[in-house]
Amino acid sequence: MLIKGNLQTRPTIPSSTPRMIISSSQLYLNSADSMLYMSKTCSDCQCNRPAWDYQLGCFHRPLDLPSAKMPAGLKLHFTSKQTPIPVVVIGNGPSGICLSYLLSGYTPYIREGAEHPNPILQRKLVESPGTAITMQDLEYLSEGLEGRSSSPAALLFDTLLRPETDFLGDVDSVLNWKLEPEKAITHLVLGRDPPGGAWNAIEGSMITLSRGDWMGLPDLPFKEWIRMKRRNLRNDRSTAGDILNYYRYYVKKKGLEENFVSGTMVTSVVKVNRSTVNCRENEIFQMEVPYAEDSEEDRSMFQVNGFFENEFGTKQDFCVYAEKVILATGTYDSPSWLGVQGEDLPFVSHQISALEEAVKTHQVNPHSDPVLIIGAGLTAADAVLLAHHYNIPVIHAFRRRVNDPALIFNQLPQVMYPEYHKVHQMMKEQSVFKGGPYHGYISLPEHYVTSFHSDKKCNFKDKLGQCKTFNISMVLILIGSNPNLSFLPNNGTMLAIATNEPVNSKRNPLDIDLFTYECIQEKGLYAVGPLAGDYFVRFVQGGALAVASSLIKSQKRPP
Repeated sequence: MLIKGNLQTRPTIPSSTPRMIISSSQLYLNSADSMLYMSKTCSDCQCNRPAWDYQLGCFHRPLDLPSAKMPAGLKLHFTSKQTPIPVVVIGNGPSGICLSYLLSGYTPYIREGAEHPNPILQRKLVESPGTAITMQDLEYLSEGLEGRSSSPAALLFDTLLRPETDFLGDVDSVLNWKLEPEKAITHLVLGRDPPGGAWNAIEGSMITLSRGDWMGLPDLPFKEWIRMKRRNLRNDRSTAGDILNYYRYYVKKKGLEENFVSGTMVTSVVKVNRSTVNCRENEIFQMEVPYAEDSEEDRSMFQVNGFFENEFGTKQDFCVYAEKVILATGTYDSPSWLGVQGEDLPFVSHQISALEEAVKTHQVNPHSDPVLIIGAGLTAADAVLLAHHYNIPVIHAFRRRVNDPALIFNQLPQVMYPEYHKVHQMMKEQSVFKGGPYHGYISLPEHYVTSFHSDKKCNFKDKLGQCKTFNISMVLILIGSNPNLSFLPNNGTMLAIATNEPVNSKRNPLDIDLFTYECIQEKGLYAVGPLAGDYFVRFVQGGALAVASSLIKSQKRPP
């Protein structure tokens, strides 16, 4: 369970006092007339009026300071709402974008005359003609579906959007999208970067692993956008730069921009009771949250705290209250470490962007000592390809055998991914134990790093326990990453399947209901994307559908 906030209740504001929103900069925005006030104690103010709060003082002295701005999305909802916002989404990658689309009133129906190639699913679809997919029983519709995901909701939405796609079929989507504003649910999508999430941090020329049409979002096929931009797909794949631009275009084209608040960092999410909701000092807070006279569960909501940077680079705290919170932060925020001596030295990095920067600034070149790349996944392979492109010498170390069937290269079709199979070939043919045709590359299979040293030497042990030392110019440790859930109590471990282990998208994702994506251990909190075990863009959208369906069905609408 999330720890309930132990927040001190402030005295009730007299009815004559205007409602205010308060920020850590001690600037206070009056929602009635947009005047700004500076907090002073009554003794300083000398106003001889009673102070309703002895910590913050009164709000009697106006201060003209137009530079006190907050992101538009936060300001809009803070100055116009006295109740919690229905939904806050933390994370603005493909999961968050798709969810915002579904919560904005865009509703999926089965297209008139459409026939799904799966006969069992087709029979189910015709049972409820004219009923939105979000209002149907997702468990019933997804029963019996098979594919490359273990999530029934992901398989269902994927096959409705892209029938027969795993068989390279070109069957049109059976969905028809209608904008129904009356079904929209007010929400905010908080993100550190502009819309696109982790795609903002990927080098733009990198080729995507998935086919380009699998990167698309509902009602705007990626191929359609590519044709509009007069671009071509390479082996049906695209560049990371194109994908990022597509996601930003999608947000704008679908009119979702007002839901997104970029440049925000969430620092905590706690569950609080409506009757005692007040943010702590030095955080924005909204007064007069109404008391819900229902069950204990209905009286609780989430307090989302964080900070943003204004146009002057100054950090300001914020606080948002939400009835529901959706975690869509992905899993790329916290790179995995080896945990060896010297790993924190300045020439050791855990992100491929460090190599890109070193190449641009000529810190490494064809005459440098080798760049050490550690890892046997696709990110490590990308680093090898990048270094090879610039003729930079590489030592490539990894713990697995080169013929280990669990290596990702063995799971990729060679026709679609020739560059990765080239790296795999180099790993097999150019080991330290024998020469090979690839100049400037050495493979160290089944080797373990024991230490790094300030003189740029690295010590290894092989599978026989023999020690080796190499001179290097820099190190890239690319062995995966973990989600950063530091804003949750205990880093979110109490929400995972194994509550005594760290959250990991592959080994220990969050424990969710498969058809609503609500966390089993915390009602009102949802998780989508890698946090819920969905890794690929084509499948994270099913999680968004499940969440949207759950929220839409739970809305209390007038008869």
